[in-house]
Amino acid sequence: MEAQLLPPGQAIVAFFSRVAVAPPPIERVPLDAALGRVLAEPAVADGDYPAAPRALMDGFAVCARATPGEFAIVGDVRMGHNPQAVITAETASRIPTGGVLPEGADAVVPIEDARATENELIVDAPIAPGTNVAQRGADMQRGEVVIPSRRRIRAGDVGVLATLGLTEVPVYRRPTVAVFSSGDELVDPSVSPSPSQIRDSNRHAVAASLRAMGAMPRHYPTLRDEAEEFESSLALALAECDAVVVTGGSSVGERDRLPNAVAAFADPGILVHGLRVKPGKPTLFGADGKKPILGLPGNPTSALLILEAVAAPIIAALVGAPLATSSLRARLAEPAGSRLNWTWYVPVRLQDDGGVPLAHPLALRSFSVSLTARADGYIVLDEREEECPAGTLVTVYRFLGA
Repeated sequence: MEAQLLPPGQAIVAFFSRVAVAPPPIERVPLDAALGRVLAEPAVADGDYPAAPRALMDGFAVCARATPGEFAIVGDVRMGHNPQAVITAETASRIPTGGVLPEGADAVVPIEDARATENELIVDAPIAPGTNVAQRGADMQRGEVVIPSRRRIRAGDVGVLATLGLTEVPVYRRPTVAVFSSGDELVDPSVSPSPSQIRDSNRHAVAASLRAMGAMPRHYPTLRDEAEEFESSLALALAECDAVVVTGGSSVGERDRLPNAVAAFADPGILVHGLRVKPGKPTLFGADGKKPILGLPGNPTSALLILEAVAAPIIAALVGAPLATSSLRARLAEPAGSRLNWTWYVPVRLQDDGGVPLAHPLALRSFSVSLTARADGYIVLDEREEECPAGTLVTVYRFLGA
């Protein structure tokens, strides 16, 4: 049975070989609401920026070939106004930083490098053409793709969009993902549980992770083990949403109904059931048409690690852009062991060591609700690694939203 389990990378390939996730539709949002959204169309410069040569320093606009020399000052360049004077070999104009160079000028002499009276300028040293000048189109040129599509919009991008006059920004609509928990033992977090019950933490952790990925989670009622509406609830959610994520019920126990439910109503149905990973072996990937169905383990640590470390490319396809992940290099403070031919995701706690941080592996208890909160991230031990000794340089992947 274990020989049939796929490693995580192959599982994702198997999913996308059968499912073409529908591209997200496009909507337009106000400029101030664009931060963090995914740009759906490239931002293209509608002209040259700057549109005319501009001064990079406060000083005097001159004709460079006439320097050094003495010049008559013929007026001031005013911000927001087109220059009135025409510069010759005998004249200069006062100009502020950002001012448009007058016709005939091709350089700016800084105030500190010149001697000036009210009407006369003396330049003692020669300057080259273009000195202290931002040439037309030096920042952006007409027709240039300044921001590519399928990129998450950053603060600097918002400034560019405003410069290009894009006050209504085309972005991908955030996909809506139905979030289910499965199990008779689950109660709402507001309820005081009996010893045989547990508060439903998975749905809220999964929803938070989906938000960090750029999706919009929608909570649905808990799937009870013996409920007649188990299959119909999933089918309804798929009709209303772009994907479904279920925690629990994906194993092979008699009371784990998710695999049979997906096989019964979805087409192509189950694509992957079981991964060669720890934690998260009972993971299920399926689809109904172009809509993904993700069955995550019921154990809290397993559910979150599988969603972020394995299933993230599926959510990224729904969102329309690569996920914004964060990682850093650290050294193992203690050895970390795994199992040959299996992929292990090991939570770690980071310690500042005055240089490269130390990563302390935490005991991998998939039932633990607090483990991922105690961890600063996780490391990946691939199929070829049975043990990483202390001191090994590793990559620590931060949990989304950290």
